[in-house]
Amino acid sequence: MTRTRTETDSLGTIEIPADRYWGPQTERARALFRIGEGHLDPGVIHATGLQKWAAAEANRRLGELPDAIAEPIKAAALEVAVGLHDADFPLPVWQTGSGTQTNMNANEVIANRANESLGQPLGSRSPIHPNDHVNRGQSSNDSFPTVMHIAAIAALRARLLPGLATLHEALTAKADEYAGIVKLGRTHMMDAVPVTLGGEFATWARQVQNGIARVADAIPRLLLLPQGGTAAGTGLNRHPEFDDAFCAILAERTGEAYAPNPDKSEGMAAHDAFVELHGALNTLAVSLTKIANDIRLLGSGPRGGIGELVVPADGLSSSIMPGKTNPTQSEALTMVCARVMGNQTTVTFAGAQGHLELNVFKPVIIQAVLESITLLGDAARSFATHMVAKLEPNRARIADQVAKSLMLVTALNPHIGYDRAVQIAKLALAEDLTLRDAAARLGHVTPEDFDRWVRPDDMLRPGGATGGGG
Repeated sequence: MTRTRTETDSLGTIEIPADRYWGPQTERARALFRIGEGHLDPGVIHATGLQKWAAAEANRRLGELPDAIAEPIKAAALEVAVGLHDADFPLPVWQTGSGTQTNMNANEVIANRANESLGQPLGSRSPIHPNDHVNRGQSSNDSFPTVMHIAAIAALRARLLPGLATLHEALTAKADEYAGIVKLGRTHMMDAVPVTLGGEFATWARQVQNGIARVADAIPRLLLLPQGGTAAGTGLNRHPEFDDAFCAILAERTGEAYAPNPDKSEGMAAHDAFVELHGALNTLAVSLTKIANDIRLLGSGPRGGIGELVVPADGLSSSIMPGKTNPTQSEALTMVCARVMGNQTTVTFAGAQGHLELNVFKPVIIQAVLESITLLGDAARSFATHMVAKLEPNRARIADQVAKSLMLVTALNPHIGYDRAVQIAKLALAEDLTLRDAAARLGHVTPEDFDRWVRPDDMLRPGGATGGGG
């Protein structure tokens, strides 16, 4: 049987596993919220440790906590921030919508660990009290959303933006490398006028670049913290300078330009900053889906499909078809994008549930946002490394498809008119002729003029259709 210890708070006594730092509030929540298997993202827990550290230091500087109390709290909070106590945060996402149980969980863990460092037994609540000291000048209602902001910024910096930068670099390198490869363009999934393979990669690179910019545009609102609003945005029970001190201390430690939200209630009653951020993540998922699908299509085959790109062999194969190479990275990336699009629905609905002074969908908002950030960042890096960087053009296939393209006839429009060009294309298709032979048979264009006017390289720029003379 698991050994327990007895703890007492204002609601009575309760048995708690003897080796855990959490206290009565957490233990009661464990029993009440047995919903699902997962816990809150570790990034939330680590950000909570950082938030409690900054709060203790702010209260120390403002004279709200003596050094003898503040320093043990800070030391314990930093242990939480670096992940030493992840196992002491057992609660699921599905709890009170303000994140109160996780905030109380942090208060109890930090208080117990701080008291232990002072030689006191777990559950003593003395000399450091979870509410009176660890939670001094705070409420779950302003602390948990502050944690949400800290966690999102940290994840963006550590996972998403580096992953996107890696993908953008890989796509740009291919755009430069393949700038001179003329290939068949396609619109409506049908043959169209020539483009370059480098141009297709440049389009994808631009999409990623725009995605990076959209995410970056959301960061300034995330840097405004509601800490100091306490229960309802009025700042009740905190030092008048607590919000400024807290943000300055946090900014000093993280290097981020954190500042107090000038209207604390806006950051507590609404989470529009997260709706905005996830909108950028959703747009990014749309962009990455197109990129992954385009590469999947261009690499299809190798003999029965388009076959213009050679998909890298990744050592994985079919369980029944020997030697089959599949676009596994495209599949993984597009599944991630599907998940992000689902999270968009969650964040949109949850963000709309701000009623009066408090939004009570906070845990699910940050869980969805962090999942999207992590998945997109990791998938972008994987796609860049294991797909884009290893792609090769099938030059022979590309050249053959350009040569056979009926849409090269578009170059004749300025010389013979649209209707005659249509006749040439239809004859070539019906009788399996080259455009050159069809034009000569109809008497619309001599072979010599055709060779001067229909040049794929000249069809890649404005005015190119008339650039060959005549």
